[in-house]
Amino acid sequence: MVSERGLQVLRAIVQDYVDTREPVGSKAIVDRHHFGVSAATIRNDMAMLEDEDLIVAPHTSSGRVPTDKGYRVFVDHLAELRPLSPAQRTAIGAFLEDTGDLDDLLVRTVRTLTRLTGQVAIVQYPSFARADVSHVEVVHLGGTRAVVIVVTDTGRVSQRVAFLASEPSADETAQLKIAMATLLTGKSVADGAAAITRLLDVEPADGREDNTRIILRTLGEELEDFRHDRLVMAGSATLARRESDFRGSIYPLLEAIEEQVTLLRLMGEMVADEHGLATSIGRENEPFGLAEASVVAGDYDVVGSRARLGVLGPTRMDYPSNLASVRAVAHYLSRLLEEDEKAR
Repeated sequence: MVSERGLQVLRAIVQDYVDTREPVGSKAIVDRHHFGVSAATIRNDMAMLEDEDLIVAPHTSSGRVPTDKGYRVFVDHLAELRPLSPAQRTAIGAFLEDTGDLDDLLVRTVRTLTRLTGQVAIVQYPSFARADVSHVEVVHLGGTRAVVIVVTDTGRVSQRVAFLASEPSADETAQLKIAMATLLTGKSVADGAAAITRLLDVEPADGREDNTRIILRTLGEELEDFRHDRLVMAGSATLARRESDFRGSIYPLLEAIEEQVTLLRLMGEMVADEHGLATSIGRENEPFGLAEASVVAGDYDVVGSRARLGVLGPTRMDYPSNLASVRAVAHYLSRLLEEDEKAR
């Protein structure tokens, strides 16, 4: 058990270490934080924190730094999050307003988060399996190329180029558009994908892929992508600038960023508090090969579902500010998506 003053000393060590990158000693705590007790008393508190494996001495006769467990206790005992400044809140609003489709909004969201926190920013796409297809378009680009566009009622817009078996006439292009719209419009993404699969399971008599089957296959691939989770990220270069904050190699983090599957699993398993915020710190991420990193995440709401956004960085991060930034951006993103839905 840690006393109330012990928690205050731990808080001081975490704050000073995050600010200075230097191990924190008892004299520095007395000078900076005015506890009203002697350095000897603070040293006793620090000894108790060390016995609890909350702080550790990185070098002989040095100050102390927080352990992963120490960061966890610090986060769990945060009385309040550090509020964002008016300038930060204005910046969030200015950068996220007047966006285009959902893809553009999520790209702007991660850029905003990495600017606010200086960490790698991550936004999880909502699951669109329950979304309905609201519009399908087939546009002939010339020759044997056509672009297939799918829009859902959640605002997701996707397009993909199809390479046709033969150059279509204007009438054939119009007929393809009508056929695809009739097949998919008003259906859920999942039901639409299933309908396409059933049609493609019927092999053509001559064994050839005609333009209709090629368009169907392209649409099926698009709808399958809608059903799979994926991430948008920004700020990966910050890892290289912060490499000294990691005890070991940053390669596992770079690999996780590139592959995404690990981060999707990790963010999916993090347990949020009553405010929709979650943290996973250092060794808690060992099953995912990310024991050198911490993740701060928050939930945002989208029509019919919920998804997550957050930041990834070293365990030596400003948790109160990062949690506040994640919460503010998640709240703003939820509001924009809700307003967009009401406007439809």
